[in-house]
Amino acid sequence: MAAITEISIYVIMTVGSLYLSLVILRFLMQWARADFYNPISQFVVKATNPPLKPLRKIIPGLWGLDMAAVVLALLVQYVAMQSVLLVYGVGWFNPANLMVWAAIAVVAAVLKLYFFTILVSIIFSWIAPTSQHPALILLHQINEPVLGPIRRLLPAMGGLDFSPIIVFISLNILEILISNAAVTAGLPRGLTLFI
Repeated sequence: MAAITEISIYVIMTVGSLYLSLVILRFLMQWARADFYNPISQFVVKATNPPLKPLRKIIPGLWGLDMAAVVLALLVQYVAMQSVLLVYGVGWFNPANLMVWAAIAVVAAVLKLYFFTILVSIIFSWIAPTSQHPALILLHQINEPVLGPIRRLLPAMGGLDFSPIIVFISLNILEILISNAAVTAGLPRGLTLFI
């Protein structure tokens, strides 16, 4: 593979992944009812508003969820995957197959995002348990819809919170299922980097 091809794929994947993460964060912030006045929330909102505003005129919310953000996440992933295929020289791919692969990759990105946000929350709960940094507050708010129900199910264990362990096990099981779904859906080898 030529260096320019490798660099192009790296740039496409990096930019695509970063923007996809912002769109997913925007969706999760709304789902978790996070504080939108948090400075980091404001950045996410400003970065995702330009494409979301027009999409919201076409795509309504559903059960209080921002479905326009879901569609935008799928579109961002779709464009990134098609761009990588074009750089590889494969050309234009079947849009239906590519959309299925994009959906699988978006779900994988959500799982990875939760994994890292929970991991960072755990680390900072040891390092700076009383920190009021806006990033940590936002991470706690985003993770609460996932960790909260498990905390309520687990009995009290002397001040130790084992809910992240249960979530990590669940996330790993879901990642295995997603990887198998990608193989079953015929994801080309060049696009496995998205999963």
